[in-house]
Amino acid sequence: MSTRAEELAPVPWSAEQKQAFLARQFEAQDKDYRANYEDGDFLVIQVEGRDAGRLYVHRSEGELHIIDIALLPEARGRGIGTRILNDLLAEAEASGRTTRIYVENFNPARRLYERLGFQTVEEKGLHLLMVKEPSIS
Repeated sequence: MSTRAEELAPVPWSAEQKQAFLARQFEAQDKDYRANYEDGDFLVIQVEGRDAGRLYVHRSEGELHIIDIALLPEARGRGIGTRILNDLLAEAEASGRTTRIYVENFNPARRLYERLGFQTVEEKGLHLLMVKEPSIS
């Protein structure tokens, strides 16, 4: 929930209302991801034995789809996300798979994805589909 605190700051709800909203939203999102990507990996990111975020990833024959990656605010800016993404990109590259991720167009992580070689290939409302093609086939 803390990953969305900044986004909800201007909303005139009480802390309890925001927490209830985010809990319902997470439950719906998690249920949808697990239903649509039954064989996906749904992982908790840990750093030095402490929870630092989450990673949902789905692998298929030709694609590695980063469904969701989120770091807690205290874990951001330390290179953790970059290391995870580089590991996923190396895996995709070694197997000749395209890597894709959707990102909100205002999300600061978009700049990281661009630095790592992702290209925007489609806009869907507030979301961008970004892909990185392998250099091998």
